Amino acid sequence: MKNIFFSIILLFSFILSAIADDHKILIQSTTSTRDSGFYEYLLPFFYEAHNIQVSVISVGTGQAIKNASRCDGDLLIVHSPKLEEKFMSSDYGLLRNNLMYNNFIVVGPESDPAKIKLSSSILHVFSKLHSSKSKFISRGDDSGTHFKEKYIWELLDLDVLNFSDNWYLESGQGMGATLNIAIGLNAYSLVDEATWLRFSNKANHVSLFKNDDILFNQYGIIRINPSKCPNLNHDSAKIFYDWILSAKGQDVINRFTINGLTVFTGNSNH
Repeated sequence: MKNIFFSIILLFSFILSAIADDHKILIQSTTSTRDSGFYEYLLPFFYEAHNIQVSVISVGTGQAIKNASRCDGDLLIVHSPKLEEKFMSSDYGLLRNNLMYNNFIVVGPESDPAKIKLSSSILHVFSKLHSSKSKFISRGDDSGTHFKEKYIWELLDLDVLNFSDNWYLESGQGMGATLNIAIGLNAYSLVDEATWLRFSNKANHVSLFKNDDILFNQYGIIRINPSKCPNLNHDSAKIFYDWILSAKGQDVINRFTINGLTVFTGNSNH
């Protein structure tokens, strides 16, 4: 009798656990969405609408995609279109959609020793940084920001592997840690505008250059392919995917501000 009772308890616990798991999803995400406070703002709206809890693992875009390729995450939110295309072509991605966008900016000491503030383009900015050998701190972590930075150097036909570590340094860390290093060394860095708006330890650093088409920062959201990762919570992931791309979800994105400034602009073509 005790064994039967114990078995019933175990079965009931298993059912409750399964139901609870149906109301949870995990997002593999780029760090900028976390560092800006975006998820703290967004996720309560989704939970109120659908009673589904969302956990987020925030790492560089390259690592987030690797994690998703190992079926570690129900959804993917990243910002490196080329890597996203590769993920989709590998059949690990089921659906991809433009989610929102903002821009990258170059920050540095207010004194601006490399004189980049009045540059005509981001290529001009990076050319000045290179020629002046002004200290520059790179993420160096295969993040979306790092890929954008490397792309700009490539447009100038410059190879970072040939740069001297007297002026070009790689942090190998997230954006917040990279900014702290840049500030500590009075150096320049490339950063997404959302993280910079939220970053509190600016000291004497300011935004020195923005508004170049090359600095456009597109975020994408990807559903994982059930045939590759059958054990994920695809039903709840679809609910989140559809909600955030809906008019209501996009409006929530557009209303997210820091110090009265819009952080992301929704641009779903769903």
